Amino acid sequence: MADIDLCFLPATEMARAFRERSLSPVEVVRNSLERIDEVNPVLNCFCFTYADEALARAAAIEADIAAGRELGALAGVPIAIKDFTPTKGKVTTRGCRLLKDWVPDYDSLLTERLLAAGAIMVGKTTTPEFASSGFTRSPLWGVTGNPWNPAHSTGGSSGGSGAAVASGCVPLAEGTDMGGSVRIPAANCGIVGLKPSLGRLPMDIIDTVFDSISHFGPLARTLDDAALFIDITQGVTPVDIQTIPACEIPIPVPSDVRGLKIALDVDLGFYAVDAGVEANLRRVADALGDAGAIVEEVDIGWDRRLEELWNNSWQVYLAAAFRAHFGDSFAENRDQLDPNFASIVEKGFAWDAVTARSWEFERTKYWHMLARILERHDALLCPTMAIPAPPNSLNDEDFGEVDAQGRFHGLDMTLVFNYFAQCPALSVPSGFVDGLPTGAQIVTRKWDDPMALRIGAAIEKALPWAHKRPPI
Repeated sequence: MADIDLCFLPATEMARAFRERSLSPVEVVRNSLERIDEVNPVLNCFCFTYADEALARAAAIEADIAAGRELGALAGVPIAIKDFTPTKGKVTTRGCRLLKDWVPDYDSLLTERLLAAGAIMVGKTTTPEFASSGFTRSPLWGVTGNPWNPAHSTGGSSGGSGAAVASGCVPLAEGTDMGGSVRIPAANCGIVGLKPSLGRLPMDIIDTVFDSISHFGPLARTLDDAALFIDITQGVTPVDIQTIPACEIPIPVPSDVRGLKIALDVDLGFYAVDAGVEANLRRVADALGDAGAIVEEVDIGWDRRLEELWNNSWQVYLAAAFRAHFGDSFAENRDQLDPNFASIVEKGFAWDAVTARSWEFERTKYWHMLARILERHDALLCPTMAIPAPPNSLNDEDFGEVDAQGRFHGLDMTLVFNYFAQCPALSVPSGFVDGLPTGAQIVTRKWDDPMALRIGAAIEKALPWAHKRPPI
């Protein structure tokens, strides 16, 4: 049996204990692998593990510690990498049957930076096909369950990473986020997930460096762990033209929010929000007010068209990405694909270029609405998800109805913020509804990742969640 207390030790505390020689990297990695063995038959959060390699690397780091050699900030800490992200010499499927035998000959730069800091990759986590869904399921790997209730969704597309962190398999996991794929699992699994500013972390794993919605991001149980992930992996690289200079990321993350102005918008103008989700969000807002922030309720004024625009853009992106990978083979390979993914790609091929370019003009108007809010406030606070984690018996197509009052009954409230990708968006736990976690989303001014982390740390201090463990 895995040592459950060790399973839930934060990465920052692990790394400190290794340096002080009060904890063994070999012991921790072995414990991580034991925990994976215990929960993976139920959760299906890992599609690959690398036990022998991980233990050998842990032994080498332990020897470095004994010899007094200089160590990286994550030396000895077990982590997980999403099966969307290429890993050198290891199968990377992206949840797709067509890639079930793909072995990349390179690591992503982000993975390189994590490993150079001493992190130990114990495995790769499940993802829906081409990271295309708000649920984590694929024809290749099946369904991933939520640690709080395996019959419910972890969210997607980094759901395997979310479940791996929430269940104590690893303290840190990598995810990708093009419409909420880090923040959705964070909210559904009761952990922390950050979509950093566009360019904060180099994005070198898709076939374009000019995409404007794509991010890497951390899934963690504490703000300090998420901050450490960002600090290690940020920085300019010639590979990604959109990377921005590194910023100072203090660790521990400051939690003083006195005098900050925070805008609260429960529904962003058009979402139907579950009553329990709203109650938990207002509890977060009250906690920030008690900590000295000035919280003002606002109406950003958005409508359903913004969500439609992102979905249209997503269709075009996935169609182009499929063509970049597989050429003009969509028709002949369609029956090998997840039907939902295939439907999205098919819709993408149907759009014309002028119509797609015209969406930028509409997108600009919605940005101006958000910009006016952020001009007067340090951050916008809203739900991460409109509802608690739904049953895994449902899928994306079961959501999207507009009711008689014009309310949009969707899943996430994240994708709209990928359209304004320079603004960081952080999800932190806000409470529970019927035993399932909910999340609060913090959106800050462009490139101000430290502010998002700071507000998140204030919430963590006021409403601590790190000690809460799922029943599995």
